[in-house]
Amino acid sequence: MPPPPGIVLASASPRRRELLAQVGLSAEVVPADVDETVLTGEFPERHVIRLSEAKAMAVACRPEVAGRWFIGSDTVVVRDGSILGKPSGAEEAAAMLRSLSGRSHEVVSGYAVHDRDSGRMLSGAVVTRVWFKMLTEREIAGYLATGEPYDKAGAYAIQGLGAFMVPRIEGSYPNVVGLPLCEVIAALEECGAVNLFS
Repeated sequence: MPPPPGIVLASASPRRRELLAQVGLSAEVVPADVDETVLTGEFPERHVIRLSEAKAMAVACRPEVAGRWFIGSDTVVVRDGSILGKPSGAEEAAAMLRSLSGRSHEVVSGYAVHDRDSGRMLSGAVVTRVWFKMLTEREIAGYLATGEPYDKAGAYAIQGLGAFMVPRIEGSYPNVVGLPLCEVIAALEECGAVNLFS
């Protein structure tokens, strides 16, 4: 399928670009620079939707960026109602992994599709439950040594080596990787950006 014209992914994440490519869509990648601080009292779903919309708009408002449809997304790990972002270093990453060991947590990804021509914004959030096996200290130390956890929400990547920790999930797998693909495609189709089977 030829790349649809005018789609811009407002993210530096190669994983999100790869997920779009998985269904035959290519997009221009223009990272958004937005403050990802959690607001006081902000629920996880509202947080990721707000950031997804902010990322899409931040890039759409740049006149030098060509395109019509702008995709923003943000992913967090939620444990007992607390948002876990990207770890600041090895100590925090190890603490996150210990806190997730042997139990379930939620991965919440927001998405936003902004149509620059109409001003329309379609957005939402998707929740997937993920279970971790019991982790040994040796496994945690070994995983940290790979470097994989450091730029990932919750300190793991299900699409990478981190898969060894996950016996099962309930919900969308692409959502855990970082983009609720089914919902994003539906939003793109509703905005007239794509028609996968035309």
